[in-house]
Amino acid sequence: DHMTDLRFKRDDVLKRLRDKIARKEAILVCGAGAGLIARLEDQSGADIIVVYSSGHYRISGHPAIAGNLPLGDSNQIVYDMGKNDILPMVRDTPVAAGVYGLDVTRDLGRFMEQLGELGYSGVISFPTVAKFSGDMRRELESVGLGFQREVDMLALARQKGFFTMSYCYSPEEARRLAAVGTDIIISHCGLTTGGDVGAREQAPLDLAAERTQAILSAALEEHPGVIPLCHGGSIATPEDAAYVIGHSCAKGFVGASSVERLPVERAIKETVAAYRAIRLA
Repeated sequence: DHMTDLRFKRDDVLKRLRDKIARKEAILVCGAGAGLIARLEDQSGADIIVVYSSGHYRISGHPAIAGNLPLGDSNQIVYDMGKNDILPMVRDTPVAAGVYGLDVTRDLGRFMEQLGELGYSGVISFPTVAKFSGDMRRELESVGLGFQREVDMLALARQKGFFTMSYCYSPEEARRLAAVGTDIIISHCGLTTGGDVGAREQAPLDLAAERTQAILSAALEEHPGVIPLCHGGSIATPEDAAYVIGHSCAKGFVGASSVERLPVERAIKETVAAYRAIRLA
């Protein structure tokens, strides 16, 4: 069932990551919501670039969590962004597609083949039902639109030859993802803090490190070959990421808002302020 034409082969991608870890270099995965950002990340040496529907909203100025709401066709957005914006800009970096596993309107196997033809080499489960809890989550699970469907989607992506990634919000989810051989598991500490549309409040970094450790150690117990990464919440700067990586078993960081939103907000505001400071003779 393997697709032979993936731009980057799964084994090569994973070997490259494991070699970096062996050299004590942290892994960096970057989200890209626009071609310019993808081109810069590719030139700067990101290990993997990820395309999410939330990146489309983020770069349009909306809070990234809009990607988890029924505002657009998430899988179509990721297909179109890859085709038109991201993949033409990326030469040296494997690119993963954020596939929504709960999409009942598509044959996901056929859809993944189309993603492979475009030039995607990996799949990450996103958006995810794991964002929901309470009544919403219970009702989705009760009609078969629950977390298991995303786990099955990742297993299918693996069969198709993609490297696979998933965010993870609890140790129990981490075990289920690791059990089907998900290659890269990312502890999710919530919406990234800071800037104009970030989360307002977040647990301190030591709690983010604790949560990261609990989630990732569960994944590694289930499957020691997993590549464990951290993301989100109060991990908003390189210094934050270094702290959490140093205080957990995470081997790297996934940055979306922290790579493509916060630095852009800062750079443009500072540049415009500098131009506005010009005075006429």
